[in-house]
Amino acid sequence: MPLTPLTEPLGNQRASHLLRRTVFGATPDLVQEFSQLTPQQAIERLFIPDLPLPEPPIDPATGQEWMLTGTTDANSEGFELEQYFLGWQMGQFLAPNVEENQKLPYIFRERLVYFLHTHFTTKRSVVGSSRALYFQNQLFRKFAFDQFFTIEDSLEPLNFKDLVLKVSLDNAMLRFLDGRLNVKGSPNENFARELLELYTIGRGLEGTDKGSSEVGDYGTFTELDVQEGARVLSGFNTDQNFSFIDEQTSLPTAIAKGDGLTASLHDNASKKLSFRFGEAVISPNPELQLNGQATYESAVDEIKQFVDVIFQQEETAIHICRKLYRFFVYHEIKEETQNGVIKDMATVFVESGFSLQAVLTSLFQSREFYEGGDGLTDDNFGSIIKSPIDLIIGHARNFELQLPDYLTDATTFYEFTNEWLNTMRIMGLNFYEPFEVAGYPAYHQFPIYHRGWITTSYLTQRYAYVQRVSRADMMEMSVAISTPIQYVEKYVDNAIAANARELVVEVANQFLALTENLGFQNEGSSPLTEERLNYFLNAFLKTFQIDENPEEAWTFRWTQGVDRETVERQLQDLFNAILQSPEYQLM
Repeated sequence: MPLTPLTEPLGNQRASHLLRRTVFGATPDLVQEFSQLTPQQAIERLFIPDLPLPEPPIDPATGQEWMLTGTTDANSEGFELEQYFLGWQMGQFLAPNVEENQKLPYIFRERLVYFLHTHFTTKRSVVGSSRALYFQNQLFRKFAFDQFFTIEDSLEPLNFKDLVLKVSLDNAMLRFLDGRLNVKGSPNENFARELLELYTIGRGLEGTDKGSSEVGDYGTFTELDVQEGARVLSGFNTDQNFSFIDEQTSLPTAIAKGDGLTASLHDNASKKLSFRFGEAVISPNPELQLNGQATYESAVDEIKQFVDVIFQQEETAIHICRKLYRFFVYHEIKEETQNGVIKDMATVFVESGFSLQAVLTSLFQSREFYEGGDGLTDDNFGSIIKSPIDLIIGHARNFELQLPDYLTDATTFYEFTNEWLNTMRIMGLNFYEPFEVAGYPAYHQFPIYHRGWITTSYLTQRYAYVQRVSRADMMEMSVAISTPIQYVEKYVDNAIAANARELVVEVANQFLALTENLGFQNEGSSPLTEERLNYFLNAFLKTFQIDENPEEAWTFRWTQGVDRETVERQLQDLFNAILQSPEYQLM
């Protein structure tokens, strides 16, 4: 059965939910704006064509980009350039130098770039090239909104299946998973194994019986498929100069090992897959060969055949849709969820020609995205623990942080983003440096998944970060960010702000995912108890309990505009309490 369309206006809670999951969050004004839209209208605001590509990062040592033109002795050291690339990518999450009417879809596209990075994982220390990382990043960006990605002489857009082919020939991936070491007569199986296990067909639903008992049979593919896949993928090398350009993407791609005319280190014999793939045979196309010898074109065509066979299997679409569901909806997938919403998503995925954009459009317009799936009761609002990126960028989005312009003030820009990267690392997300080839554990490690973001150490670092930004210490970096008092003045009605209890409820409503029916008198119908709201209230007022009546004293200070320093300190305490709460760690 298809996903269930949701056609009425979103309302505040659903709008906030959509914006947290797609663009890291939003200001109250934007939430209110989206609350009036139907899901269909909202998605039209997120997916738009003709978005600009970001300007490449700048090396402060030269004041110039180095990605497109290459490096010289004047450039910074390689490890510094890699760090600049990471900082540049962090900055893109806030859509720098982008027109206001394009910012939301731009940020959403960057969110999908991050998803694709978590799926096709790459490790900076292994790749060892800022340019290879950059061009892979650009590849993800081109395929994020794939229904808009058409090429000359073709009305058909490229799709996720095409992306798998491009990733198989990506310079960064050839470095990361040893594809450049895979040659005829001495196959290296690393990439073939991960192509099957991680990037395409997977091993089936975690924690369930795969129906396989033979050694080397994983229920969806076998060791034979890894071996034959390695032969298919053999004979390619990285292009050190990044000058060999793929005609469809206009991005650098792999070169063939050979004499320039033939791919002499590609295994040119036929390959036969296992019964899991219907014993399909991958054979070189004689029309693409040169006198019976492999060419670059014939070797690429074999990879295309291999990818086609993989995507003919029902489980491939299901595996990829499970990854999407865990990233955007909920970590736990029971068999009833797999047989329901996941298969519904997979149907859309297949029928759209494996379009990432199509399946996400269908998901974000469905009741299942907002109301959860069958058999679970905690899989909708506030059901995902924020990653360190969600925590940091989400806060920046809420408070309208403006980074320095990296094109004109790269040094200050990198100082700021480097602080972010260091903060994320001590929270458990070492950006572009996952512990394992499967990527960051939160996105794949059964059965823990996103709960791995929360340890005693990581939580302490989260709270320390929130305390720092609640005091507006970021102002020291010379960037524009609202302080708590500025935020309240801008986004809270003055009459509500003057009432301490109503202010607590309003700020909780704006920052927490579980907000339906919040109120001190709504015991039993509110996701936050009155005891919890009183905790926020006490944190707000406790410093100044020398006042005979702290709530009346707050009202007097606010309405009369007196003792501004005390007002500011009280609001810092309120925001610190709410943003340090366990509830704020959820999205």
